Amino acid sequence: MADNDRGPDNQPPQGNRGGPNNNNRMRMSRGMLSWVMFIAGALLLAAIVSNNMAPETPLSISKFLKHAEQDHFKTLKILEDRIEGEFKTGVQGLDKSTGSRFVVKYPPKAIDSELVSFLVEKCTSAEIVSADSNSFFLQLLVNFIPWLLIIFFIWFFVIRQIRATGGGAGMLGSFGRSRHRVSNRELANVTLNDVAGVEEAKEEVGEIVEFLRNPRKFQRLGGRIPRGVLLVGEPGCGKTLLAKAIAGEAEVPFFSISGSDFVEMFVGVGASRVRDLFKQAKDNAPCIIFLDEIDAVGRKRGVGFNGGGHDEREQTLNAILVEMDGFDTSDQVIVIAATNREDVLDPALTRPGRFDRRVYVPLPDIKGRLEILKVHAKKVKLGPGVDLMRLARGTPMFSGAELAAIINESALIATMADKEAIEMDDLEEARDKVRWGRAHKSRAIDEKEKELTAYHEAGHAILTHLLPDAEPLHKVSIIPRAQSLGQTLFLPEKDRYTTSRNQAKAHLQVLFGGRIAEEMFFSDVTSGAAMDIMQATRLARTMVCDWGMSEALGPIRYGVEEGRQMWIEPPGVEYSDKTAERIDHEVRKFIEEANAAARKLLEENRSNLKALAEALLKFETLDRAEVDRILRGESLDRPTLTDLLDQQQPPPRKPEVSARPAEPKDLPLPAPGGPLPQPG
Repeated sequence: MADNDRGPDNQPPQGNRGGPNNNNRMRMSRGMLSWVMFIAGALLLAAIVSNNMAPETPLSISKFLKHAEQDHFKTLKILEDRIEGEFKTGVQGLDKSTGSRFVVKYPPKAIDSELVSFLVEKCTSAEIVSADSNSFFLQLLVNFIPWLLIIFFIWFFVIRQIRATGGGAGMLGSFGRSRHRVSNRELANVTLNDVAGVEEAKEEVGEIVEFLRNPRKFQRLGGRIPRGVLLVGEPGCGKTLLAKAIAGEAEVPFFSISGSDFVEMFVGVGASRVRDLFKQAKDNAPCIIFLDEIDAVGRKRGVGFNGGGHDEREQTLNAILVEMDGFDTSDQVIVIAATNREDVLDPALTRPGRFDRRVYVPLPDIKGRLEILKVHAKKVKLGPGVDLMRLARGTPMFSGAELAAIINESALIATMADKEAIEMDDLEEARDKVRWGRAHKSRAIDEKEKELTAYHEAGHAILTHLLPDAEPLHKVSIIPRAQSLGQTLFLPEKDRYTTSRNQAKAHLQVLFGGRIAEEMFFSDVTSGAAMDIMQATRLARTMVCDWGMSEALGPIRYGVEEGRQMWIEPPGVEYSDKTAERIDHEVRKFIEEANAAARKLLEENRSNLKALAEALLKFETLDRAEVDRILRGESLDRPTLTDLLDQQQPPPRKPEVSARPAEPKDLPLPAPGGPLPQPG
């Protein structure tokens, strides 16, 4: 268990506590204090000597009174038990050994008002002052305070900064120090039980936790734990959360730092911070180093504008490579890095011996989504009708961060509606808000534009219903959401990892349904189909160039290589101009065939298209079941949005009746009765 690396009470060391560097720093601190005390004593001695440059000659009381009667004094300072003074220049009768300064000592309480009056009367030309016995020390202290401030400034702002750098950054101060954060079991409140939906990744990192707890178990058969673990996955899948869980389970120091923290405006600072980080990690082994977003410094060398070895990021990467390759099997230091751009990392960084293992953190499947929703649902209050399995089935390709946002947004929606618990409607609205944006129900839209939007979205929705290979319809709405005036939302009922040619062609037809519907009923087209055209063009080109779905071109990839070094290799394509023309021809062929097929279906279902558009104008939002009922020729009996707003209107006010007696010509008005007229 490596008990020799534990602190008191078998607790893991925090930071550099207990490490070998602490003794050196303690000795350095004590030596610095000794130098400060030595300088202070020297300055104090110098101040005392300067105040006593002219020695004071003891003088008897009788001689003092005799000189006082003759007014031989230049200055007199009267204290509690003595009188200090200075003779005038050229006084007769002084011994050669007697200096100009003298002191007369009196018995306690002998210096009274009578003596002072005598001196004032006789020594008319002398300057007589009175002072306390401690005034000398007070004056000495006042003179010494500026020196104390100067010493404190030099020690705190200069020597302390030089000591903090450890000689690594020189005059750059603390720039060369690593800006990592250290946590241990007490500070890390996340464990592997808090991570859901990535069971395979949890099993792989569980081996690392077991090695840090019991390294002899692996060394018994000669095995070596991976020196580096690279967490790869889409944004929001839980890479950083998984690293925090490792820190919470391993009970060892956890050094965490972001890749961007290594890079500064000074060249060489990043490499200095790397060396400092790994030095402290070795001193506190066994421990974990977590490098978040390592692609900030781990990109392929020679790909940037600079291309040479003087680039700051390249020097930082070189330092990381050297430090990781210099590990011994007994170092017990594991480096964990996270990135969502594995394709841009330098091959020397990802080779075995540095990052021996890649742990892929994928998007969760339906079982993983259910587990993630259960973890986050423990923090909120759910109503009895909430079905998390239904929500998990309706959120394919959602990441863990998006699922957490759905639970949080649903709690906010329910709170704003003054509900006691979260209902299923709140969860579905939160799902739509997270994936497609917030609905803008108060946006004022022209009636003509609103009608055009209804036919546009009805064209998408009816093709989704008619085509068996299209994505299932979730809902269709003409309420503005995010930057769109309307949406036809597709929601697959199961996870899909591949796309067939029939599915791609069906999606192309659905994309052109809105533009065709506008042209059919308004004899014009608008810019509202710009996004549909862009998606259709991109999909058709992907079918031809990447997926090999064109019979004329065959299964050949014509796309641009993702790992292409754009700053070294000249831009261009790896096929001839004639092939480019054939590619454009095939892309246009896919689009024209989809456009013609969609137009034919919409012409055959013109009446259903009109009925669906009128229902959208009336109800504004229709789900999948309601669309199916309308296309079967049935009617909807639920209240419209206008009906709900009218029901919330306050009752009409009764007319005020005058207090005076009613006359025949002033009969009271009849009270209004009967229901209010409802909109048809």
